Parts: sequence; C-alpha cells; structure tokens
Amino acid sequence: MSIHLGRDLASLNLALDALDEWVVVVDESAKILFINQPYAQFLGVKRETSYGCYVVDVIENTRMHLVVESGQEELSKLQEIRGRHMIANRYPIRQAGKVIGAIGFVLYHDTHEWRQMNTQIKALVSELDFYRRALDKEQTGAHYHINDLIGRSPLIKAVNEKIKKVAGGDASVLIRGESGTGKELYAHALHLLSERSKAPFIKINCAAIPENLLESELFGYAEGAFTGAKRGGKQGKFQLADKGTLFLDEIGDMPLTMQAKLLRVLQDREIEAVGSNRLVKIDVRLVTATHQPLEKLVEAGEFREDLYYRINVVSVDLSPLRDRREDIPALAEHFLNRLAARTGRRAPKLTADALTRMLEYAWPGNVREMENAIESAFYLSQGYKISLQALPSSLTAGSSVVDKSLVAGTLKEQLAMAEKEILEQALITCKGNRQLAAKMLGIGKTTIYDKLSRYELTNESFIE
Repeated sequence: MSIHLGRDLASLNLALDALDEWVVVVDESAKILFINQPYAQFLGVKRETSYGCYVVDVIENTRMHLVVESGQEELSKLQEIRGRHMIANRYPIRQAGKVIGAIGFVLYHDTHEWRQMNTQIKALVSELDFYRRALDKEQTGAHYHINDLIGRSPLIKAVNEKIKKVAGGDASVLIRGESGTGKELYAHALHLLSERSKAPFIKINCAAIPENLLESELFGYAEGAFTGAKRGGKQGKFQLADKGTLFLDEIGDMPLTMQAKLLRVLQDREIEAVGSNRLVKIDVRLVTATHQPLEKLVEAGEFREDLYYRINVVSVDLSPLRDRREDIPALAEHFLNRLAARTGRRAPKLTADALTRMLEYAWPGNVREMENAIESAFYLSQGYKISLQALPSSLTAGSSVVDKSLVAGTLKEQLAMAEKEILEQALITCKGNRQLAAKMLGIGKTTIYDKLSRYELTNESFIE
C-alpha cells in the first residue's frame, strides 16, 4: 500500500511544489511519504532524506501521527514550528474504510497571514452590511465603513488598500492630510475592519479641549480630585476605549506636558487618573491624525521626537482633492444621492457647466468644502438639474487648479485627460519603468500597458 501511494504522489510533485501551502503526507506508520519542497526548505531538511522518517522527528509539534491513530480530521489548528505560529489542516487517508495514512496542509505560515485574510474578509462583509450600520453606530461609535470612502483614483485606491492591510494588526496608525480630506472617516473605517470592531471606538479632538482639562478627559479623575469633580469620579477616554480604538484627532496641537504623559501611557499600557494613585491597565489601539508637519514641529522642539516615533508606526497620507480631480464626479453623485435619500427628493444632476467648474476649482477646503457646496446647491436649486448659478459664489469666483483648456469637452474626455496626466507623472517618477509605475498606481501590468497604448505614451520618452 505504502509503495503504491508513494508512486502516485510522485506524479504530483511538481503541482504540490507550486502551492503556497506547505504539504506533508505520511503512511499508516506515521512515516513521511511526501513533503513538498517549500515545506522542506522552511524546516531546514532535505526532502529525500526525510522520506521514511517518523514525522515527529522531522516536524516540530506535529499531530499527524495522532490523526493516523484517531482517523479524525483536524481543521484550522494552531501549531508552533521554529518559533512561528501557523494554522494547519490535517486529514486521514482511507482505503476500503481503513486509515492508510494522513495528509496535512499548513494554510497560513504565521498568524499575521491569517489576520490579513481576516481583514480582507471583513472588507467584503462590510459591503454586505453597507445598508445595515445602525447597530454598529450604537454599539461601537464608529460610523463609516471602507465603502464610504468614495473615489476611483489611484491615490484613493492605494490608501484604501493600505488601510485594509494594516487594519488587522495593533500597530499605531498616523493619518496625515490637509483639513477636510477625511482623516476621521479613515479612522472609523480602520476600526471597523480590525479585530476590535465590536469594541468601542472613542474619539477626542486634542485642539478643541483646553490644556487644563485635556488630562482628565484622557485619563479620567478620581472623586474629589478637584472642585466640581463628579461624585465617584469619571472615566477617561482611554478607559472608555479599553479593548477598542482611541482616535486622537489633531495630535499636533497637543501641549508638550500632555505629550510626555501620553508617551508614558503608550510605553507602560497603564493610566493613572487625576487625583488617584492607582494604576489601571488598558488595552487600546491608538489611531492619530494631524494636518500639521510633525517633523518640523519636532525640529522646533514643539513635538516630542520619542512620541512621534510611537504614534507613527504606520503612516497613511491622504491626498488633497485638487490632486485627485477624477474623484470629483463620483463624490458629487454620492453627496447628491445621500441628500436625496435624507429629504425624500429625487436626486438632481449637475449640469455640464457646473461639473466643469467643480473640476476647475482648487478646493482649498477639500472634500469637506465640496460636501458643503453640494448641500448648498441642492437646497437652492429647482428641478432636477444643478446649474452653475446654483453653486456657492465662493466656488464660482474661486481660483482654478488647472487651465480651463484642460477641462474642455465631455466628462469622459476630461477624465481621460486627467488619467493621461497621472500616467505621465508616474512614468516620469519611475524613469520610464512601466512595471514600477503600475505598482505605484496600484494597477496591474496589463492595465498600464493598455492605457499607455490608448494614450500613445511610450516609456522611452520618460527615461532620463
């Protein structure tokens, strides 16, 4: 039996070696009949010399011999090999009702891979839950899913993919961008994609609270800590966010004295309420945001360098709206549809003149300014069209970000010109390397080749 099984498996060597999963097959004596090359390389053994060896002598903490003995499969079991935690499936192999061996697959080579997959699943599930968010709002305080982050530009796609990648871990995330770019929305989305999504999402604006109150807001206070203190004291934002996410907006405006206390909390993972001498352990993921250049504040001595490195483990940079004009039509449609749903009115459309002006405008207030402009025009317009005259005067009289000649033509033509500019800039940055440009823009190699051909762009023109 063993010889026959081994001969059959030999014909599958090439296919099994090509798998990302690690595979091992044992016979009825729990001796190795087959192990694919990637697994053997990780274990540090030669495949051929491992054949015929008892599996427990080759694979640390294996349970393959137990599966042979029990005849019971084991699914999604955690296994530690060479200091790494992995997730494995093990199945008995039967012939004529008798167990003649077992096969095992290491599906995830470490728990980080599993968390990454879990994050991707959460992103897909969030699409199904897009219209059922009321309970999420009540339970966690986080309102915005990844689906709420509207945009088709390469810049937005790249940021959304980065959020999905980092959401599954516990690393501190610093979200950077000009005012109005949607930093808080991304903090919400990151929380709802994370393993902490069912726990609280607590936010605080560091610039909106006076310095003398910020400490008690963050860490709470004990009864009698100061005149006017509540009976029984009060929990701070860190305690309220325990097991969840704490979002500190405008972290660049935090006073230096508070920066030192925040750093201590992040290092020790414990807080001390104002007026108390008792330390309380906390388990909080920190997400921060700022529109300020923290590096310059560090140089000027206005922001602690050690705190900067603590909060900036992963940096997410949000582009201003003027740098991703191709997102403007989709954002306008989104805001109009949302207003229509709120008021029970049919969603109006922008006229060509109105949309052209929106594509020209510099948007110093970014997406927040655009949302306000759309809302104003929505309530001031009549019928099912929003004309240029219905837009706020600050918009129609405001500065342009591009020459008007660049936005002449239909919407399709305008978007094509914007896409061509982005491709040209990417090729310049990558010195004509199309594969590198594709990676930078978050698109496939086939896609960039098709687009370069469509716009008659040759990479040789961009090589210095």
